[in-house]
Amino acid sequence: MPEQLWVRLHGEVKIRKPQRAATPQLLRRVNSQAVLSAIRGADVATGTELMAGTGLTRASVIAVCEELIQRGWIRELDAPRKNPPVAGSPQKGRPARRFELSARAGVVLGLDIGAATTTAVVADLRGTVLARAGASFRAADIPAGERISLVDRVCLQALEAAGERPGKVLAVGAGIAAPVDRDGNVLSAQHFWSLFDVDLRSALADLHGWRVLLENDANLAALGERWRGSAPGVDDLVVLLAGERLGAGVLESGRLLHGRGGGAGEMGFLDMVQGVGSSDGIASLARQWLAEAGGPAGGGKVNARRVFEDAAAGNATALAILDRLAERMARVIAAIASLINPELVVIGGAVADSADALLPGITAALPRFTATPPRVTVSPLGDTVVTVGAIRHALDFVEANALELAVAP
Repeated sequence: MPEQLWVRLHGEVKIRKPQRAATPQLLRRVNSQAVLSAIRGADVATGTELMAGTGLTRASVIAVCEELIQRGWIRELDAPRKNPPVAGSPQKGRPARRFELSARAGVVLGLDIGAATTTAVVADLRGTVLARAGASFRAADIPAGERISLVDRVCLQALEAAGERPGKVLAVGAGIAAPVDRDGNVLSAQHFWSLFDVDLRSALADLHGWRVLLENDANLAALGERWRGSAPGVDDLVVLLAGERLGAGVLESGRLLHGRGGGAGEMGFLDMVQGVGSSDGIASLARQWLAEAGGPAGGGKVNARRVFEDAAAGNATALAILDRLAERMARVIAAIASLINPELVVIGGAVADSADALLPGITAALPRFTATPPRVTVSPLGDTVVTVGAIRHALDFVEANALELAVAP
């Protein structure tokens, strides 16, 4: 009877019963993934702890560990020193074997590629951030070659800051502000989306041999939020990137929801929702409404941060704008809740630092608009949420393909 198969679902290892006869090659692969995940989640793991964490037999755990040691993914630690035994005391067996991840055997890159800026983050195999770099595009509508060149330069700057060479990169997770299907193809039905259809995967593969995993930025935000944000263990989750325009990443039963062409989570339908009327985000609306009200108290620049600051100081105009924002976001979340019925909706992106002020109003208004109101919170990850998810996406690929990837010595 073959052992159970294990699969990684965005940070958790879960049992999956085989749908067909498992080949030895498939068992080796999924067992290696399970062991790597368990070791990554601990500073040091014994064979017994790995058995408990994976459900594998001791023989399977040791066989996997031996292969992973040989391939450079993990290393075995020396037995801890103990005081010499007291004469006449019973002698115990050999000490437990202990293993740890070779966290710098390779690195992954997490990219957040927007219309105006791009950010690259380098992380080790535990997901620890080693360095980051960023730059701005000179304009949104630039040639594909220029966009690729800047993305590549930022990646190399981040690697240099981390003290790593391009050959150590095992995978690149890249988030873009456009729908991406399950195979990493960009849906370019709109001009804005077409800006990101620059064949980044082939370009970086040709330049460096990197495997690029292209994904929608909101989808990566959902992975990041579930991994290191406010939604650990939440299987039915929506993360709203809510800055300039609204976009949603959706996890349903622990899996990313893409739709046929990657359009799941796109917010264009809000044009038809009463009391909403567009997919404008919190920052965009705050600026619009503040300008319509005559600008900030005492003059100065019209921006979203100023609205939240003035509201905190008790300014009546800013407080009224926050009330409008809260009701609008409640309508948006209610529409999502009626369609998808998530357990939790997280407001993320650059506005997350300020959006706490909207939560009481959103929570109070939601029952008026939906019979299935979810919990609502804001992301603690701020504007790093996409790169956090991109790192998780890349690590998932590395762990699933460890036996096929070569780690640098």
